[in-house]
Parts: sequence; C-alpha cells; structure tokens
Amino acid sequence: MHNPMNQSAIPGVSLNAAGLVALADLISIAQRTALTGTASYLDILFIAPGIHRQQTASALNGGELPATGALTTGYVFRIENQATVSYMQRVGRAGHLVNLVVLPLDQRTGSITQFFTTGGIASYLYLLGPALTLLIIVFLSFVGDWWGVSAIGMLILARLLNVIVIKRRSVLGWKGAPEPGVRGDLLVLLNQDRWIRIRGLVDDLKTVTSGQWLRDETMVEGFMSSTATLLVFMTAGLAGNASPIGCLLLACLLLTSAGLLGLCNSLTKKLQMFGRVVQTSGEPVAYRRRLDLAEELIKESGRDDWAIGLGMITVKGMKPATM
Repeated sequence: MHNPMNQSAIPGVSLNAAGLVALADLISIAQRTALTGTASYLDILFIAPGIHRQQTASALNGGELPATGALTTGYVFRIENQATVSYMQRVGRAGHLVNLVVLPLDQRTGSITQFFTTGGIASYLYLLGPALTLLIIVFLSFVGDWWGVSAIGMLILARLLNVIVIKRRSVLGWKGAPEPGVRGDLLVLLNQDRWIRIRGLVDDLKTVTSGQWLRDETMVEGFMSSTATLLVFMTAGLAGNASPIGCLLLACLLLTSAGLLGLCNSLTKKLQMFGRVVQTSGEPVAYRRRLDLAEELIKESGRDDWAIGLGMITVKGMKPATM
C-alpha cells in the first residue's frame, strides 16, 4: 500500500542528513549545566545539538582561575570553581565593578520550586523543550515512523547517560572548615579588567568558590559519557532511514530546541549551585582606573594587605601599582 509519509516532505529537498544537526558543537547544554550547577532528569527530554558536549561544562571558564582577595582577612587565593568563574565572566564588564551576593536556597522547598529559582520566564520556556519532544514522539508513533522514534529515543538515552554522570560528578565535596555566622567580602580580578565583588556568609562563599564543582570522571562514568557520544553519532547515521516527514520533524526539533535553550540561558540571570544562589546586586559601577577602585575599597575595608597581594598597589610607600 502506498504510504504518503514516504514522499518527500519538501519537493527537491533531501532531508536524509537531518540527523547531522545533532552533531553541531553547540555549548548551550553545557552552559545550562553550569548555570544550574547540576543536571535534572527533566533534561533527558530536552533534545538539542551539543548533547555530546555536556561533560565539557567544566571547561567553560576557558582555563581562567582569577586572583581573589578577601577584604575581611587579607588572604589572596584563586577561585577554581569553573561554573562560578564562567558566571562571573558572563556578568562582568570591562572597567566596571559588578556586585554579586550569595544567598542560601530554602531547603524546605521542593525540587520544583528550586527549578524556577534561576529565572521564572527562562524556566517556563525551558519546559517547552520536553513538551515539544513528547509531541513529536507521539506524532511519529501515530504515523508509524519507527525509525524517527528510534532516532529520538537514542538521543534521549544519550541525554540520560550524560545526566546521570553529571549528577554523580556534581556532589558537594571539600569546602574548607566551616565558619558559621561569619560574613565575607571578596574582590575578584578577572581578565580584560573586569572586577567582581562577592558578598555573603563565608560558608556560602566557600560553597560556590572553593573545592571542586565537577569531580573527575571515574572509569565507569567515562565509559557512560563515551557511550552517550557514540549514540549521538549513530543517530546522525541512522536518522536517514526515517521518513521525509520524520527527518523534517527531527531537524525542526533540534533547531527549535537549540534556539529555546539559547534563549533560556540568556534569560537566566542567576547561578545555582549546591543549595546556594549567586546573583547580581545593583548596577555595575564604572571606574576611571583600577587604582581608584583599590583606594575606595581599602578605605572601606580598613586594610590594604589584600590589595598588595593582588598587585593593585605596591608595598613601598603605598605607591600605586603600574596600571
């Protein structure tokens, strides 16, 4: 019997390579992982290009480990939490001081409430991705395009494996000795003359700046993430067996989800990690030169050892550092 679904959906246009869209090296999924601090099982149904890049979320900071001074104690160190550095790079502006605050999440709220913490509009838009995936699966099942269903199923399986690995890697580890009730104040010097000030309880600051965010993969986790990558590449090869309308819907799903995820990431203004939320406070403050910033903060904090350690001023005669 003649099946109209086997006819070309768009005359003169071949859609057999639609699955290749899944191989696009987009970092939207990795960026979402960094903004939320982990992965959720809802992510499994959000099918977008770059599934095989999710484990590279720990490289989004571009290798930058910015020097940081504690205005309250004078200690100078580096922030090695890649997600936090990536967030600061995103909100920072050259020649400006951006103020951030770290707040604890109410652990009494459920996971659904915490899902909307990083941004209401962005969270609602994010729900459209899984809904679109389910809608297309139902339609392809109704028309009997099992190759198309299988292609999406393989991408869902790849997402599942990556989500499991991310959830295993993003566990709260060493964060230093607890200092309950003590408030902290950090100045971070990013590259390109972007300056970030982070304030909050010391224990909250340690949670988002010290130790590891994503620990190294174990052998089993490396096998799982490698399997997920192979599934994505297999999908690109096998998707051509789907009907033309199935290929078209798969391409539309990937492209639409990529746009939705990019929009969600751009609308997400907060970083969530280990039960803490990092967000901007007020507008960025411009400074004519870095020395002006140093002198203002030295006067406010009542000490200059942190500024000397950061190289913002010199020791001898309190001369300004060359800048």
